[in-house]
Amino acid sequence: MNPHPPHHEPDAPRDLVGIGIGPCNLSLAALAQPLTTLDAVFYEQRPAFHWHPGLLIDGATVQVPFLADLVTLVDPASDWTFLNYLKARERLFPFYFAERFHIQRAEYDAYCRWVAENLPGLHFRHQVDAVRFNPERDVFEVDFTQLDNDGEAEALGRTYTKNIVVGIGTEPYVPEPLKPLVEAPGVPVVHAADYLDHRQSLLAADHVTVVGSGQSGAEVFLDLLRNRPTGRERLHWLGRTEAFAPMEYSKLGLEHFTPDHTRYFHALSESVRDRLGTTQWQLHRGIGADTIAAIHDELYHRTLHGGWPDAVLTPGVRVRTAGRIATTKIELHLEHIQQGSRSRLTTDAVVLATGYRERPLDRILAGLDPYLRRDSRERPRVDEQFRLHLDPSVTGADCHVYVQNAERHTHGVGAPDLGLAAWRSATILNTVTGKNPYPLPARTAFTTFGLEQRPLIPPARQAPALTPLVEGR
Repeated sequence: MNPHPPHHEPDAPRDLVGIGIGPCNLSLAALAQPLTTLDAVFYEQRPAFHWHPGLLIDGATVQVPFLADLVTLVDPASDWTFLNYLKARERLFPFYFAERFHIQRAEYDAYCRWVAENLPGLHFRHQVDAVRFNPERDVFEVDFTQLDNDGEAEALGRTYTKNIVVGIGTEPYVPEPLKPLVEAPGVPVVHAADYLDHRQSLLAADHVTVVGSGQSGAEVFLDLLRNRPTGRERLHWLGRTEAFAPMEYSKLGLEHFTPDHTRYFHALSESVRDRLGTTQWQLHRGIGADTIAAIHDELYHRTLHGGWPDAVLTPGVRVRTAGRIATTKIELHLEHIQQGSRSRLTTDAVVLATGYRERPLDRILAGLDPYLRRDSRERPRVDEQFRLHLDPSVTGADCHVYVQNAERHTHGVGAPDLGLAAWRSATILNTVTGKNPYPLPARTAFTTFGLEQRPLIPPARQAPALTPLVEGR
């Protein structure tokens, strides 16, 4: 490890400034660290790294193998691999015998925090306030506020850079009909992102409704089910999808999360990309088969003595409107999508496992709006190297803004997938440096997604010739 970043003069432009330190930009920082001539710095307004802390439910696993850590799929010899984290913690042998291909979420979070705590160039409690292009110096200006332990402003700062990488992640999504419930006090209505913070009050509620048929909804429902009395579960699970469906996890199906499919998707027309985005939900919004099995096993176990659990699982339902009854209960107005029937459900608490949405880039890049090029739906256009399309007066000065996990509309379902984080980070670093420090494979899938080109068949790799040993030498 190189603990000393390159020396930086205050007014000199940096090579790269990262905004946000989630898994994506943490991957970029980890891969940038060995590039000793690259002057890179990363800012994050939170006091420390945490990955979905409200959903680190005991036993919940990451839906990608441990090889999809921050660096391994690009540089398995890196100091920042998950296996090296285990070695540093003297846990490599226990992990070996545990035979875990999918690790627990809490362990992935602990691994990322280990990287964040040891990696140079990361600045937490630094809130980026504005980004501007300075045409006189041909650089970006990044204004930030340094925060104290209470989150209050402590000092103001500015840095200059030729490249910016925005990795501000996603934010919890609450459907419009339910927003008034979340914003009002009283009866617990919480997003799944905050589940663990409210778990005790939810377990104490007489009746709980979980809204959302994806992995988070399934994990919350399972945790509530396991911890409520047999026969008095008083749980309701609702989802918009036609079934509580398993995530597509066949080996060829998983090839949608390869660089090959990303390149194919990016080359499609905007209208085709938008249509595919609505049809591929089961690739990333389904439920892990193990979680579905665990739910069924728990429900079945509760029929052991002849009764059925007091739990209702209903897919194909949308919440039309919702309101509070007095100060103690909530009424959900439901519609069954296939039947067209409507009903009301009275409940004491609601968990909204309604997913996440990309944080709008406009908030952080408002100063670059005159330079930004958009598509027909006013979304930022993103090129194959993850750069925003900017006015030639900016890109002609060799200044670029890259995005991480903000390009699903241009790069497909793999945009938020942890398995592509290292490859995307390496692509960005190869482009920024122009030196290809991380050679990337030409082909990554057996599936050929289009007809325009013949599939690339890489040449067979020849084993190096071995020098015969001569006795006596």
